[in-house]
Amino acid sequence: MTTQSDTSHQGGASPSGAEPSWGPPSSTALQEPVAPPIAAPRSGEPKQPFFHRVWRGRPEDPRWVRPAFLALLVATGLLYLYNLSASGYANSFYSAAVQAGSQSWKALFFGSLDSANAITVDKPPASLWPMALSVRIFGLNSWAILVPEVLMGVATVGVLYGALRRRFSPAAGLIAGAVLALTPVAALMFRFNNPDAMLALLMTVTIYCVVRALEDGRTKWLVWAGVAVGFAFLAKTLQAFLILPPLAVVYAVCAPVQLRKRFAQLGLSAVAMVVAGGWWVAIVELWPASSRPYIGGSQNNSFLELTFGYNGLGRINGDETGSVGGGGGGGTGQWGETGWNRMFNSEIGSQIAWLLPAALILFVAGIVLTRKARRTDLTRSSFLAWGGALLMTAIIFSYMAGIFHQYYTVALAPYIAAVVGMGATVLWEERSKVWASLTLAGAVTATAAWGYVLLNRTPTYLPWLKWLVLIGGLVGALGLIFAARLGRQLALAAVGLSFVASVAGPTAYTLSTVNTGHTGSIVTAGPAGASMMGGRGGPGGGMRGGFPGGGNTRGQNQQGGNGTTQQGGGMGRPPTGGTGGFPGQNQQGYGNTQGQNQQGGMPGGGAMGEGGMGGGGVGGLLNGATVSSAAKKLLETNAGDYTWAAAAVGSQNSASYQLATGKPVMAIGGFNGTDPSPTLAQFEKYVTDGKIHYFISGGGMGGGMGGGNSSSSTTSTSSQISSWVTANFKKVTVGSATFYDLTQPTK
Repeated sequence: MTTQSDTSHQGGASPSGAEPSWGPPSSTALQEPVAPPIAAPRSGEPKQPFFHRVWRGRPEDPRWVRPAFLALLVATGLLYLYNLSASGYANSFYSAAVQAGSQSWKALFFGSLDSANAITVDKPPASLWPMALSVRIFGLNSWAILVPEVLMGVATVGVLYGALRRRFSPAAGLIAGAVLALTPVAALMFRFNNPDAMLALLMTVTIYCVVRALEDGRTKWLVWAGVAVGFAFLAKTLQAFLILPPLAVVYAVCAPVQLRKRFAQLGLSAVAMVVAGGWWVAIVELWPASSRPYIGGSQNNSFLELTFGYNGLGRINGDETGSVGGGGGGGTGQWGETGWNRMFNSEIGSQIAWLLPAALILFVAGIVLTRKARRTDLTRSSFLAWGGALLMTAIIFSYMAGIFHQYYTVALAPYIAAVVGMGATVLWEERSKVWASLTLAGAVTATAAWGYVLLNRTPTYLPWLKWLVLIGGLVGALGLIFAARLGRQLALAAVGLSFVASVAGPTAYTLSTVNTGHTGSIVTAGPAGASMMGGRGGPGGGMRGGFPGGGNTRGQNQQGGNGTTQQGGGMGRPPTGGTGGFPGQNQQGYGNTQGQNQQGGMPGGGAMGEGGMGGGGVGGLLNGATVSSAAKKLLETNAGDYTWAAAAVGSQNSASYQLATGKPVMAIGGFNGTDPSPTLAQFEKYVTDGKIHYFISGGGMGGGMGGGNSSSSTTSTSSQISSWVTANFKKVTVGSATFYDLTQPTK
């Protein structure tokens, strides 16, 4: 068996700078890894200009390496920037918090939904900070909100390239970067304003730092890994910790230092993680509750409760008090079918799983290849780090019974890409061995066959592509079997054909994704019909079409309609686009939904007020509302005389009006309308003190969804406020929207 010498897989070149051979690999003994050499300028040699060094890269690299890397970054950026404004405010829930943070430093720090600091989003605020600072500088618009997310996507590709280029080769880094950039769910979430973009970037940075620490046991890199995880916690709480067990085990076993020092280093890394993520938590928990916003998503105004309940263990066991599905899930899979094949099913497969079979095959091959290596072999450690993160995250995602959306799987994209890049290049170097060439060909064959299956799930979308993927993949795999016997040109042709066939499917879905606007709280990548939630339907049932208990609703519009197609409904072009309502409703002026679309059956619940859910342009639970010019003018009139221009049940409803007017709008009950904030007594005092001008009828859920087990106090809080308002204040109708003037009592 042959693997790397001290110079192979480190920089893709020999110390003399010669290009790596594409011929049969030479046999070398396994050795301890060493860091790649950094060429120092010769004495008296003039220093090259900065831009020349950026373009040329390391002197020992082949000349094509740095231009190819820069081209990858530029291409990723242009791809993700294309048609970016079609998504408008994207998820208006987070955009409202961004707008609030751009106006108030206090709102920025806490992640408040409005600049008057009534309630926060149901996540820590780190992912909001770059967007809010961007809006402070460039003003409130779609580009100011979403470009920071695009930059995170480009940075993730760059970090992934750097991680693989150090130990393996530039080719490994380029393959991994391209696979990541062309993953449909990555193209979705690196153009969207949910916290997942920052999480994916920081998780990639974490593994990069751990692998750097594994090179020579330097403590600083493990400490930086802890810092990255800590900040990732401030983006999406406990999801950041999913990869910690495999990384800790890999370092404890494989690091090239004494055992006692390994555990001491892991302890220091843990301290760095706690400090990097805990400082904000400590401030929030110690801050007097009376002078800070309510912690959205919690039932007791506690971030720790939010972390370990609704956003923590509740996601695993389904017991999420206050969520749209209610508590007591008990692993029944209310948000889609759970099980070992979840990542491959019709809900998830087209988002992330295109190269997942190949990654699993190549991961096993990498472990087999290094089975006789020393404990500290960095090639094996790299496979274990990236592959361990992939397996741990995929297993948790597959069996979690709580809230689960397809776009969560973007966390897997860097891990899959890394394993594919490492495995493909290592097996290519071993291609003279029959088992290696057969394994590489098997990975391509599995990818082509699986791509055919995924493409066949949308038979009307590019129906010819599945055959090209299948045939091209099989021909390429056949060429890989005999690559060691073929000439250079034929061998490279087989490699190129195999790569194109492997990424053609996800590339097509990625192009469909960037060509489509995405709005609302549940979005999916790819063309219409590519991803359907398939849980239990009916009241109290699971997710179907992205909405709990709602029959066959759809969040995607058919491509080919008039103008720009949209996914997810809700806020369209800022500041007043979209129609609101449920997933499955058409965007005004956009494409046609598929014939099976219909509004999901909504169970009755409190806190609707008059007009009910979705009536008169009122936003639904998952999407924003249409804000007419007349309604906008009404709320803006004398808005400066009030702390909140209006109040509405549910964050999506309040967000739409806040984004349209630029004025604070209180979100009663937080995202779901189920948080006990404010209480009826608090709301009455706000009204008595003249702090709220209007109450917007409808929106939110209040009473929970589908017969969920929301607490009775939570149910009664927003419904009591709604009932009190409708019984005591003058109704004002503007177009199809209903408001109540809280300065005009009827009695």
